[in-house]
Amino acid sequence: MVCRDVVDRLSAFVDDELDPVASREVARHLETCPTCAQALSRHRLLGESVRSNLEYHRAPDLLRARLMRELRDPVRREREPARGVARPWRWLGAAGAAAAVVTVAAGSWLASSLSRERTEDAGVREAVSSHIRSLMANHLTDVASTDQHTVKPWFSGKVDFSPTVTDFAAEEYPLIGGRLDYLQGHPVAALVYMHRKHVINVFVWPQNGPADAITPAVTRQGYHVIHGMHGGMTFWVVSDLNAAELATFAHMLTAPPAPSTP
Repeated sequence: MVCRDVVDRLSAFVDDELDPVASREVARHLETCPTCAQALSRHRLLGESVRSNLEYHRAPDLLRARLMRELRDPVRREREPARGVARPWRWLGAAGAAAAVVTVAAGSWLASSLSRERTEDAGVREAVSSHIRSLMANHLTDVASTDQHTVKPWFSGKVDFSPTVTDFAAEEYPLIGGRLDYLQGHPVAALVYMHRKHVINVFVWPQNGPADAITPAVTRQGYHVIHGMHGGMTFWVVSDLNAAELATFAHMLTAPPAPSTP
């Protein structure tokens, strides 16, 4: 089993979700590969940190108000035609219907939220795995260049879109090249930057979504990950650079281009 396969299976290995054969293969590899063993240690440390520092939050006020409104309105509609005549069985029926409405509404909201969270978490895991592979396999770039006008045309014919490539050397985030990668079931452009010897991978591909949206950084296996949308493209920024400086860089990606000098 090679490092790439082991890194992709670390989460399932830690959670004891692999079949016995795969689990033994991963364990054998970890015994002989210090790099993967270090990645496993970071993964376990992250899990312990999440469990010990996990925060619990009350339901958002908007959701609470919506549920209470759904609970009250059907009861009021059932009472109005009664014209003062007590009909407790109808009230109970209305309350049951209201409860059903609340259950469906809450269930739909929860299912939608969980689906978004699972999609987001899967994106984080894939981005981190690809970042680690690029460092471990000595395959950081397919085209090594600090010239954006060299890197951008290189992707022509390799992906069915044209990624925006900008050099931020003036801001101390120089472009060092690009490569073809594969995330979420399709080829993507990987743009590689550097900041004080910290490698930054930016995975880019077309996707509809809110314009210029950037999520706060999350941490997986010791790496910070920021997801954003800009210009009809989604991008995932991954690095071991500290979260504040990585967020600064991510906002550069969504900033309007500087006017060209004549």
